[in-house]
Amino acid sequence: MNRKKVKATSYFDYSLLFIIIFLIGFGFVMLYSTSSYNAQIKFGSSTYYLKKQMLATALGFVAMFFVTFADYHWLRKIAPLAYIGSLVLILLVRTPLGMTFNGARRWIGIGPFSFQPAEAAKLGLIIFMAYFVERKSKSIKNVSTYLALMFFVALVAGMIYIITQNLSSAIIIMGIGIVMLFVASPKYIHFIVTGLLVGVGGALVLLLEGVVHKSFRFQRIVVWLEPEKYPKDGGYQVLQALYAIGSGGILGKGLGNGIQKLGFVPEAQNDMIFTIICEELGLVGALALVALFVFMIWRFMIIANNAPDLFGSMLVVGVLAHIAIQVVLNIAVVTNTIPNTGVTLPFISYGGTSVLFLMTEMGIALSVSRRIRYEE
Repeated sequence: MNRKKVKATSYFDYSLLFIIIFLIGFGFVMLYSTSSYNAQIKFGSSTYYLKKQMLATALGFVAMFFVTFADYHWLRKIAPLAYIGSLVLILLVRTPLGMTFNGARRWIGIGPFSFQPAEAAKLGLIIFMAYFVERKSKSIKNVSTYLALMFFVALVAGMIYIITQNLSSAIIIMGIGIVMLFVASPKYIHFIVTGLLVGVGGALVLLLEGVVHKSFRFQRIVVWLEPEKYPKDGGYQVLQALYAIGSGGILGKGLGNGIQKLGFVPEAQNDMIFTIICEELGLVGALALVALFVFMIWRFMIIANNAPDLFGSMLVVGVLAHIAIQVVLNIAVVTNTIPNTGVTLPFISYGGTSVLFLMTEMGIALSVSRRIRYEE
């Protein structure tokens, strides 16, 4: 009896690559539409923000290309170094290399270049967590292993929060770590207990800050509840964002015809760019963008489920968690579903550091997809 030979064929996720390219192209269009007025007023060039974003994206494409066609297993060798390097970069914010923009000291400047260590920390944590989970896969259900992994996650998030005062990045980093642990660990009781402790602890910290220190974070919650009463404390931005979303209606005012970007929504090209998308492209355009992100997350799930090993699978889970958490938080903030935390919309918002590291993460996901084999 003749046996039919089974041929193993390599795979590459062209669907994910198409989504990445489309989101970047769409981001360029919306960034120019959103920022051209402010760029002309501040810098004398309507393409100022667009050119800087395109330069960072070009560097990101180079990084994505090299990472995609490299064997992702080399990341195992640098995983501990990536984690330690992330901590060092965070500490450098408090040295003379640290830079302050808009009252926040969250950047490092080296010559003409500047970047946020928080973005590097997200990538470093993803690589290290994937490495550690693979090494401890047989003992992942043990409390000691779980606590060790949570410590590594909490250390990065805590340093980001304490040193750079960047609560949004700390939340995203904690979210990435918890999602990766949740996928890897079969003991869900650990997460229930952790969730209760974090929830109670977070509530106590906010209460302490609000009652004793009168912090701006507690004030953000007050503004979130009644933005119309506090126009000078952040309520103005929230209200203008809601006006932009509401005025767009179903089909929007048309690309380039938005009004709120003309100085009404502060820094609209950053965290609030989704409001301008709603105003100019309407509910239809906003839902189409959300659908693209959902499709992207689904492709990550396909790659993670079919990855050739646990390390590759966990790398993609980390990238999935990063994108999903950031998209959800950004949309929740601009629609005033949660208090303002300053989270950018991946591939769409202005931010060179963000897009550079996001493209590197896309390269990792595509590299894992290249190692998938299927039988014909």
